[in-house]
Amino acid sequence: MSNSAVVDSVAFALRQAELSQTAIVPIRAELGGEQAGVDIAYAVQEINTVRALSEGRRLVGRKIGLTSKVVQAQLGVDQPDFGMLFADMAYGDGEAIPMSKLIQPKVEAEIALVLKHDLTQTRHTYADIISATDYALPAVEVVDSRIENWKISLIDTVADNASSAAFVLGSRPVQLSQLDLVNCKMVMTLGSEIVSQGVGKACLANPLNAAIWLADEMVRRGRPLQAGDIVLTGALGPMVVAHPGDEFIVKIEGFDSVTACFATE
Repeated sequence: MSNSAVVDSVAFALRQAELSQTAIVPIRAELGGEQAGVDIAYAVQEINTVRALSEGRRLVGRKIGLTSKVVQAQLGVDQPDFGMLFADMAYGDGEAIPMSKLIQPKVEAEIALVLKHDLTQTRHTYADIISATDYALPAVEVVDSRIENWKISLIDTVADNASSAAFVLGSRPVQLSQLDLVNCKMVMTLGSEIVSQGVGKACLANPLNAAIWLADEMVRRGRPLQAGDIVLTGALGPMVVAHPGDEFIVKIEGFDSVTACFATE
């Protein structure tokens, strides 16, 4: 089978797994293993992005993954990854997220940036990102793997749209000038239990570092960030498994809380 045929086949298998809520075995070997490099995995992701757009889905932003140095070390990589965010992945604060659309979901607390200007430079700076950001919001990303038992490598997760599934944004925007992005503390609770804690600098020392990486990478890969795009900058603490009926409340210093609810099914 030719290289392009393999990429097409893997992209189709991942999309079918998502639609049927049935996990599949890891796909990295089919793509040539870790030595094949990440570009072939992004080629798979791009095929499913083009397919989604052709089906009328609206691209509204990106998520950044692998922003924790610990997780990078576990997967043997030295940079983050990204996935596409579509409008049909968005849920309101406190809105029930249907478990029927998910396989093995987990949640992460993040800071989201919403852009007011395009980011089209080959090398962006803090000033570029700050000037282009309209406001920030607290967010909960719902990650989900179409790979059985989360047995993922970098190749698996990148091909699988960076294991993205859904996201919840808070409803009160905050200006960057009002935030301490490095030292802001995050607490996620489930009922009366604290299930995840973290701080802004857990995301590549500063969430803006992740945003700069993404802006540069998206220009390099031909899909630059545009005005109105949402950027989920990366997890501030450990991810937590989500079950039917769970209600996670996230409080990040400087923001109102945001709640991710999972339907009882």
